Amino acid sequence: MKSLRSLPGLVAWVLAGVAGAVAPVAAQTYPTKTIRIIVGYAPGGTTDIIARLIAPRLSASLGQPVVVENRPGAAGNVGADVVAKSAPDGHTLQLGTAGNMTINPSLYANMPVDTIKDFQAISMIAALPNLMVVNPAVPAKTVQEFVAWAKARPGKVFFASSGTGNSPHITAELFNLATGLAMVHVPYRGSGPALTDLIGGQGVQVMFDNMPSAIGFARAGSLRALAVTGSARSPAAPELPTVRESGYPDVEVLAWFGLFAPAHTPRPVIDRLHREVVAALRTPELQKQLAELGAQPVGNTPDEFAKVVEDDVKRWARVVKAANIPAQ
Repeated sequence: MKSLRSLPGLVAWVLAGVAGAVAPVAAQTYPTKTIRIIVGYAPGGTTDIIARLIAPRLSASLGQPVVVENRPGAAGNVGADVVAKSAPDGHTLQLGTAGNMTINPSLYANMPVDTIKDFQAISMIAALPNLMVVNPAVPAKTVQEFVAWAKARPGKVFFASSGTGNSPHITAELFNLATGLAMVHVPYRGSGPALTDLIGGQGVQVMFDNMPSAIGFARAGSLRALAVTGSARSPAAPELPTVRESGYPDVEVLAWFGLFAPAHTPRPVIDRLHREVVAALRTPELQKQLAELGAQPVGNTPDEFAKVVEDDVKRWARVVKAANIPAQ
């Protein structure tokens, strides 16, 4: 008979066995209901576009509806908070970004979540450069012409972003540092409303937006594209130079978008989701859709993606400090 002193160890052993048995069962039965992909930004932006490209493919392979739910606010923090506080069963996921998962921790004094401890990385879906676009009323046709035009208007040039701390915001701050400009930041609750005001000339003249949400407007002539922020020209717009080759090598930014689950989601469920994401990214149709948006499919492993998040948190902390961006 076990002594009372040995009971705690026995209980721990039993619980460990139960947990070990539950995980495979969860993987075998998952999913059992509708899966929500939370997007922490307004409809029409790049995060929303990519979520709506991947959702129907996951639905087909998982055998349950996969719906996209927009929860904009606080540069993606509102949506992240919803996911972090959800049941860790794989039925509530986040389409997270380099902005809300790796830049926000350095910008928000009171983050509602710990982007490393409160989430389990599943896979990066796509990575892409930002597109420097201006309202057609701006006379500049090149990056150099824009810099000269902006320097002649100190304090009167305003740049839009999809929210404080997002990739479009930080890219513009890097551009300020590299060029000596002092453009004024105007944050919006997503790329959609930011682009609407930029196209209409409503108080903003320039934006470094994610390519998928901006490239269509540039092709239609509603905006003028000047450059991309990647290390090389984009196959989606090969005629556009990089900001780097335009004379500003420090302005090199790739935005990424990936799927996350709440922390403590069973690993077999994470692995199942990862397999389905990779399978979707291998389909020629999705590859073509992403390429048309200027995005490159990724599909890295959960562990590889988690390492990207950890490294980017450190990288952007250094940039935020150098740009002297005040905490929100």
